[in-house]
Amino acid sequence: MNLEPITIGIILANVLPSIKGFEDDSFIRKYLFNISAIQNGQHFRMITSGFLHADIMHLVFNMLTLYFFANTVIYSLGPQYFLLIYVASLLFGNALSYYFHKNEPHYSALGASGAVSGVLFAGILLNPTMDMYVMFVPFAVKGYIVGIFYLVFSIYGMKKQFGNIGHDAHFGGAVAGFILTLILRPSILVQETQIVILLALPIIALFVLIKSGKI
Repeated sequence: MNLEPITIGIILANVLPSIKGFEDDSFIRKYLFNISAIQNGQHFRMITSGFLHADIMHLVFNMLTLYFFANTVIYSLGPQYFLLIYVASLLFGNALSYYFHKNEPHYSALGASGAVSGVLFAGILLNPTMDMYVMFVPFAVKGYIVGIFYLVFSIYGMKKQFGNIGHDAHFGGAVAGFILTLILRPSILVQETQIVILLALPIIALFVLIKSGKI
């Protein structure tokens, strides 16, 4: 599969600073997402943290996911809207993470997962019946089913604080990708109404859980 220039640019923007960070811990600490630093005015961390990764596997997993879904979004919406979805998902993912952890001054995070989640969900909405292969599942699963499971698992992860994973950033990025794609391609609401509703249910569920104080 050929990579578009915008995808190559984003991959390089992730790979180069991440590699530097693997060898320079002070570089990571200066630019990662950190509640205390952001509250002290270092708002740039809301963006720069999305181009750093904890290790090579973290980087490879995110870039592979981007590789598999970027063209679906670019060919359907154009490179400019692909970039919009990527950046907006990164910011919204970190914004949701900030909301959940704003009273934890030492909380830190990094990675492109929020941005990549937005691209993933844009790709799923644009082609909801695509066959996807998930780790440990020996058969193909339809894209919209993977999307529903992804959101439900993210809510579970947020509630149980499961693993050293930024479930809130993943969820926020996915929501941004979901909403922006519907805005940019409103015909999906008519063509795939049932699937849009199914994907929206976990988003509504999270809102209800927040309002009820259960998460």
